[in-house]
Amino acid sequence: MYVGCLELDLLLGDVRSLKQKRSLVRPVVAELRRRYDVSAAEAGHHDLHRRALVGVAVVAPDRAHCVEVLDSCERWVAGRPEMELLSARQWFSSSKDET
Repeated sequence: MYVGCLELDLLLGDVRSLKQKRSLVRPVVAELRRRYDVSAAEAGHHDLHRRALVGVAVVAPDRAHCVEVLDSCERWVAGRPEMELLSARQWFSSSKDET
């Protein structure tokens, strides 16, 4: 069993309040969950209007499947016109790592 994690650091467009920020980030998180069957949440930069940190996690039987899903999530977010992907970081863990 493998667990893959993806951390997406985002710069939002013309956002002037936390309410506007939520109106951009919530649909992205919901669509990641729906489209890719992953766990996703806003995980940081809560107090900044124009920045968001979104975390994505997936569990799969092999590392290749984790990479495929997380790469797809990253590409989809990078293609969103209302935000800029500043950085993306992936890491993986497996049950074999603990032996």
